[in-house]
Amino acid sequence: MLREQIKHHVTLRNLSFALSIVMFLWLIWYFYTGYGGASELVTYLLPIALTLQILSLYREDYLYKGLPPIVNHILVVLYIGICAYAFYHFVMEYEQIAIWRQGSYTTEDFIVGLLIFLLVMELARLVHTTLFWMNVVLIFYTLWGYLSPIDFFWHPGTSFYRVVTSSTVELSTGIYGLYAQIALTVIAAFLLLAAAARGFDAQGAMVNFMRRIAGRSRHTIPQTAVLASSAVGMVSGSGAANASVVGAFTIPLMKRYGFPGEFAAAVETAASMGGLLMPPVMAVAGFIMAEFLNVPYWDVVLRAFALAFVYYSTLSLSIYLLSVRLMPPEPIAVEAVPFYQQIKTGIFFLGIIFLTILMGVLHYGELLSGLYTGTFMLSLLILAYLYFKFVLKDPAAEKESLLANIRVMIETHAEMTSYLTLLLSTLGIMIGLFTVTGFINRMGGILLQIGEWHIIALVLMAWVFGWLVGAGLPPTATYIILAVIIVEPMRKLGIDPWVANFFAFLLAVWGELSPPTSLAAAVSARIAEASFMKTMWQALRLCLPITFMSFTIFVRSDMVIHPGWPQIADTLLVAISCSGVTCAIFGRFVRNRGSNVMLRAALALASLVVMFHPDGAMALAAAVFVLPATVYGVRRHQLVAPPKSDPQAPSTVLPAEEERPVVVTHYINEG
Repeated sequence: MLREQIKHHVTLRNLSFALSIVMFLWLIWYFYTGYGGASELVTYLLPIALTLQILSLYREDYLYKGLPPIVNHILVVLYIGICAYAFYHFVMEYEQIAIWRQGSYTTEDFIVGLLIFLLVMELARLVHTTLFWMNVVLIFYTLWGYLSPIDFFWHPGTSFYRVVTSSTVELSTGIYGLYAQIALTVIAAFLLLAAAARGFDAQGAMVNFMRRIAGRSRHTIPQTAVLASSAVGMVSGSGAANASVVGAFTIPLMKRYGFPGEFAAAVETAASMGGLLMPPVMAVAGFIMAEFLNVPYWDVVLRAFALAFVYYSTLSLSIYLLSVRLMPPEPIAVEAVPFYQQIKTGIFFLGIIFLTILMGVLHYGELLSGLYTGTFMLSLLILAYLYFKFVLKDPAAEKESLLANIRVMIETHAEMTSYLTLLLSTLGIMIGLFTVTGFINRMGGILLQIGEWHIIALVLMAWVFGWLVGAGLPPTATYIILAVIIVEPMRKLGIDPWVANFFAFLLAVWGELSPPTSLAAAVSARIAEASFMKTMWQALRLCLPITFMSFTIFVRSDMVIHPGWPQIADTLLVAISCSGVTCAIFGRFVRNRGSNVMLRAALALASLVVMFHPDGAMALAAAVFVLPATVYGVRRHQLVAPPKSDPQAPSTVLPAEEERPVVVTHYINEG
């Protein structure tokens, strides 16, 4: 009997949970004390994070589906053994490696570095295939760059020993370098909010609450996706994860009221992508931007709110105009939201306000702000759970278990943190090899030459480069590569570093949506059972007016340079201009086609003046025309555009209580 009980509890999931507890408590202790510094923390916790990723992949369906189970078992034990060896070696030798043996490593140092290097590369091959192959090409280029027949790519080459040490035991670059340190410090601190919210299902509660706010007519049903995705995006940091969490509810809701599957999926895709702009997580790239600019993270957050406001206000208008064209204006019954879910939603937003006060008013550091806010949210969620379960005897709370909720929170935090640690460690290898080969300096020189010819040519080339990189890499990776390569040349040509970094950030976000790859579109299309390509193209169409925002910040630069009234003024101008372009693209002013085209073209031209004219007075004068014209255009659209009958009436409308979300099997967080 005892043996059976031991076998029942000794499982891979429980092993993962035990390691998750170790990493969770270690990080909490570090956030509070900062003991040892980020470099030492990473050398100790990286092996644990890699072990968690190995166990997660293995539990999912083995590491290698084409190999027999026994081979998978042996390889998993081998990989975990490498992690344990690296952990032991750095615990015993960290001070020697970090201080006394820099540049003259022992054979054992090199062996540990080589093993962890190969392990990270193999895990990257399984999880981040594109990054893996880019690193393979870079390794060959680093070793044999002197064979290049093109002068631009030529360099004298280096040894394999240098490739391994620069990526591992040198600690300043590569696997243990800056990016992994950010993942296990600032990012992990802010992920406490997401973990607490997911552990007590505050995200699902938020979605239901937003459904009640938005779902008062068939025209506003799609706004549920906008509101819910913007809220979940505050702690998600991933377009695909946002789409999977929110889309599981909003896409079936839109289809239930007659919206086509492709439109419902495209709306959720575009709304989820906006979550990458939302502070405080900002697709994780915001933390790296603060490090690049050497500023407090709160300075980045202040500027990001302006971009998120323009994005969601414009997207909301785009979706509304198209909804009016698709559906007749019929009111619908508003469904009640359980009080327990309302309380959990309120706790989530209280946590965001609490974080804002800590960082913006009391000027706490990022680690303590994340720790205190996570503790604040968790405490309120536990109190709410206890009150509703034991005092009110609420049926929803009766279904929950406090220990199970806390376990989900810890596992979620470990899952997201270990995933991002692997991603940023892989990027650390890439950027380290870029540095060793001198590629960054040469690329910067080329961009400077282009910029000296004309600054617009530099911006356009950077945009094309960002699209190519973003077509295959997640937003965090795209931003890092763009920031490393294009920001310095732009700065030398007189462009403000804030503008250059946010340009790279917006390109990274847009690259996640652009063809031919988009994880958010793939997840949304899967939920809607719609065409992936049609979903992606419709999402691009919805976001077309906002695409201009990537370029507007070069003209309306106060939007990202000077927080305060100058920022507010430029943000309003950009929001007005984007709304005008949206109305011109999707709106209908009159039924006569020729007159309609002329009116829309005039509005689009005036909106572009507001957006790009360098004279602020001229832009303001144009905005005085564009704003009332847009309001008038929306009103005319409401009268002219609605169909006379319901073109998408569902064959069967489910009662509200029978509606069920579509569940996506895998939780996706591409960083």
